[in-house]
Amino acid sequence: MIKHPSINVLGGALEACSTSPVTGYFRDGHCNTCTEDAGSHTVCAVMTAEFLAYSKYVGNDLSTPRPEFNFQGLKPGDAWCLCAARFLQAHDEGCAPRVNLAATHQDALTIVPLAVLKEHDRP
Repeated sequence: MIKHPSINVLGGALEACSTSPVTGYFRDGHCNTCTEDAGSHTVCAVMTAEFLAYSKYVGNDLSTPRPEFNFQGLKPGDAWCLCAARFLQAHDEGCAPRVNLAATHQDALTIVPLAVLKEHDRP
């Protein structure tokens, strides 16, 4: 697997999203991606209780620990490389989490318009 260039949606170097918990398709703390990343785990999202409940409701439980996968479960305030399509879906439903633009990979823009990401830019 060859990583796509580590560029964020603002055109700069891709910043780390989270190392605690460790996130990313490559589990390198960054929202790096590659051709094989079918889910496009490119949006650095800051979890909220509302979004975690929504994600569980639509079939992707991110809050329950899964020790067999070395996954402790996410809680509000945790940053996570979220699938771009799931972010857009949550946006359309009115419950999208905040986004760290500097840590969101430019490939997210093939799915989510920059204007939508900017609406959810973390304060």
